Amino acid sequence: MSQTQEDTQSLNETTAEEAQSAPTAMTTVEHAEMLLRQDEAIRARINEGATLEETVDPSNKEFGPLAHPEQVQMRVAKRAIMLKEGMQPYPVHLDVTDTIEQVRAKYDGKLEPGQETEDVVGVAGRVLFLRNGGGLCFVQLAAGDGTKLQGMISKKEIGAESLKKFKQLVDLGDHLYLRGRVIASKTGELSVFATEWAIASKALQPLPALHKDLNDDTRTRKPYIGMIADEKVRNMVRNRSKAVASLRRTFDDHGFLEVETPMLQTIHGGAAARPFTTHMNAFDLDLYLRIAPELFLKRCLVGGIERVFEINRDFRNEGVDATHAPEFTMVEAYQAYGTYDTIGQLVKELVQKTAMDVYGSHKVTLLDGTEYDFGGEWKTMSMYGSLSEALGEEIIPNGGPDNPGTSVEHLGEIADKLGVERDEVENHGKLVEHLWEHFYEDKLYEPTFVRDFPVETSPLVKGHRTKPGVVEKWDLYVRGFELATGYSELNDPVVQRERFVAQAKDAMAGDEEACDIDEDFLEALGVGMPPAGGMGMGIDRLLIALTGATIRETITFPLVKPLVG
Repeated sequence: MSQTQEDTQSLNETTAEEAQSAPTAMTTVEHAEMLLRQDEAIRARINEGATLEETVDPSNKEFGPLAHPEQVQMRVAKRAIMLKEGMQPYPVHLDVTDTIEQVRAKYDGKLEPGQETEDVVGVAGRVLFLRNGGGLCFVQLAAGDGTKLQGMISKKEIGAESLKKFKQLVDLGDHLYLRGRVIASKTGELSVFATEWAIASKALQPLPALHKDLNDDTRTRKPYIGMIADEKVRNMVRNRSKAVASLRRTFDDHGFLEVETPMLQTIHGGAAARPFTTHMNAFDLDLYLRIAPELFLKRCLVGGIERVFEINRDFRNEGVDATHAPEFTMVEAYQAYGTYDTIGQLVKELVQKTAMDVYGSHKVTLLDGTEYDFGGEWKTMSMYGSLSEALGEEIIPNGGPDNPGTSVEHLGEIADKLGVERDEVENHGKLVEHLWEHFYEDKLYEPTFVRDFPVETSPLVKGHRTKPGVVEKWDLYVRGFELATGYSELNDPVVQRERFVAQAKDAMAGDEEACDIDEDFLEALGVGMPPAGGMGMGIDRLLIALTGATIRETITFPLVKPLVG
C-alpha cells in the first residue's frame, strides 16, 4: 500500500468514526461543506485509479446519512472520470446547428423505414431514454418543449473506445450533443446516426420515474422537475406567457402606455389588504411591499398619461388557498374619461382576446375535461338587489346620517342567524358583503359582473350617480371566484380625504386591512385627476379561469413553506 493510500485510509477511518458520533442535524454551511468533502474524496479515489463501484459508498459510512445518496455519488464519480480524462462535463460551446424541433419539422413523415440521408445535423437535448446494446446504443433526446428525437450510437461509426465511454458516462437526465446524419431506423423512427457525441451538461441528480405522475409536493417545490416530466406544467408556463403577451397587445391596441411603479412604499394603500413590512437600512426607514399599484398609476393620470397600465407583482400578507397566494401578478389599468361601464367592456375584451390568443377559441377545456365559454354577452347583477332577493327583505345602503339604511345591528343579527363569520371591526358595508358572499360568491359559474358596492368597503371609488351609500364598482365572477374588479375612480380630493380618515380610524380600531392616509396622493388629486375608469385583475387568477388549475399550478415558482429537518 502506498503512503498516499495509507493516508487516505487513515483519513477515511477517522472521518467515519467522527460521522458515527456526530449529530445528524447540520447547519446549511456545515452540510454544504460536508458534501464538498465527499465530492473531493470521490474525485481523489477516481484519480487514484478506483473503479466506479469502488468509489461509491452505498451506506455512506464515511460521511453519514445526510451525504450524497448512491446514485448521486455515481454521477459525481463519472464527472471526476471526465475531468481526469480531459473531457469537459460542462463545456462552454458545442456545434449545435439544428434544434430537435427543426429536425422533426423538416423530416417527419418523409423518410421510409431504413432510409438514410446525407444531411448532417448537430443537435442537443436532455436524455430521457437509454438502451445500451452490444455494438449499438439508442438514446432519446428531448427539447425543452418536450419534442423528442432518437439518437443511434454505433461502434462501427464512432469506434469501440468511444462507445465504451458513452455506455460508462451517459445517464438519464444528462444534456447530450450528437452530430451525425439524419436517417430513419429500421422501425421507421426518425434518428440521428451519430459520428460524434459529447455530454453538454452532466446531471448529478437523477430524474424521477418519467412514466409516473409527479406528486403535488415535487411539482410545487421543484417546478423545474415538473417542466421536464410533465407536459401540463410546460404548457402552463407557455400559456401564461401567451396570456400576458395578449393582454399587452390589447392594451396597446387601445392606446394604453405601460409603466412601472414602486414596489417598496412608505404608505400601504390601493386595496384592503394586510401588507408585508420591511426596513431600508440606508434611510433607516420602515417600508411596505406594495399591495397594489393603484395610487401611483392614478398619479400618472394626474400627470397627463391618460391611458396607463402595469403588469407586475403585488404582495399581501394573508391566507393561502386555491385562489390566494402571498405573492402574485396583477394587471391594473386606468382610462381617463372612462367609467366602470367602459372599463367593464375593456375587461371583457381583454379576457376574451386572451382566450382566443392562447386557445384559439372563447370556449376553453379545463383540466377536468369540462368546457367553459367566455364568449357572448356577460350577465350583470346588483349586490344590494340580489342580497335583498336572497333574504326576502330589502337591504338599504347606508346613505349617511340622514339616510342610514339598514342598521349594522340588524345586519349583524342576520349574519349570526345564518352562521356568517363576522370581522372584529365591522360596519354596514362589510356585513353586506359578507352576507352577499354567503349566498352567491361560489355559485356564480358563468361570467357575471356584480355591481354597485357599499361605500364603506370601497374607499377609492366614486359614489354612484343616483344611489346614495353605493359606489360605482363591479367585481367580475367566473366559475365561483372573483377574477377582476373595476371602478369609476374617485377623484374628489375632499371626499378622498374623508374616506382615508374613516379607513385610518378603522385601522386604529384594529382593522389590519384598512388603508392609511396618503397625503402625497391627496396633494396629487388636488392638482387635478380627470374622471376615469380603472380595473385590476390577477394574472394567476386569469390562468385559473382559463385552465381550471389552482393558483400554485399557475405560478411558475410558488412560495412554499420550507421543509423542516
